[in-house]
Amino acid sequence: MPNKTIYVSDEDLPIFQRAQELAGGKLSTAISVALRRYVEMEEGRQEGYEEIIVQVGQGAGRKQRFSGVLLGEWGRTSRSGRVEMFRVYRSRKGKFVLHVDRSPDWVSGSESDDWVSTWRGYLGLGETRWGFVQGAATLDVFDTVEELRGKIPDEFYDLIADLAERPAVEDLDI
Repeated sequence: MPNKTIYVSDEDLPIFQRAQELAGGKLSTAISVALRRYVEMEEGRQEGYEEIIVQVGQGAGRKQRFSGVLLGEWGRTSRSGRVEMFRVYRSRKGKFVLHVDRSPDWVSGSESDDWVSTWRGYLGLGETRWGFVQGAATLDVFDTVEELRGKIPDEFYDLIADLAERPAVEDLDI
């Protein structure tokens, strides 16, 4: 295995030492992982893709990251005020990524659910009830744009299907 010499400034030495600790004592492992990630992301950026980080799960959830380009975004609300936001990306590997973010769904009303009783309750003149379902976000990956049908609103699907036929990057000979 060939040896490579890396010169490190005194001010950068602590970060190299910490990387070596995190890599189980093998600095070459930490450097290889970092360089692999750097090359992947930089090549993607040069091809027109960017690093996408989205939240998934309920509440704070967790974050997921991939290289892609946003094809479109579509939002809608329900009568209760719940918001659904649909985002479709094309990944660097040509897959279609659907991120759906749903806000909490609030429910409120009165015993009889007529508008007079509801407003009396809001004014403190009667009983009301309320509750909510925690919001959540999901991330799904599809091989083809056709697999998105039924997973997103029909009007949004038509827009995305049209965009999917276009190349991710078009090279111009000008």
